[in-house]
Amino acid sequence: MTFSILIDQKGVDMKIGLDIASLAYKKQVDQIVLISGDSDFVPASKLARREGIDFILDSLGEKDKDDLSLHIDGLKTHIDSIKPKKIKTQLLTTDF
Repeated sequence: MTFSILIDQKGVDMKIGLDIASLAYKKQVDQIVLISGDSDFVPASKLARREGIDFILDSLGEKDKDDLSLHIDGLKTHIDSIKPKKIKTQLLTTDF
């Protein structure tokens, strides 16, 4: 028997954008930290800033899109604090 998992990410950016807009309009937060560098979030970041929300971008060390960086209040990254686990690797060879 075979099992498979289907992951569908259609509309995720839109849903996050709607959440940002909802939080901003309802004044439920003072600050939003978006962990992304995707320029799809420009409208949401502009709206949040117009509503007085401090909008911070963390692109995890990746270069953020220029159009997105124009619409944020700050840039922060935690990539330096993430330490990769050391993984032992072993090369296996077989003679055929």
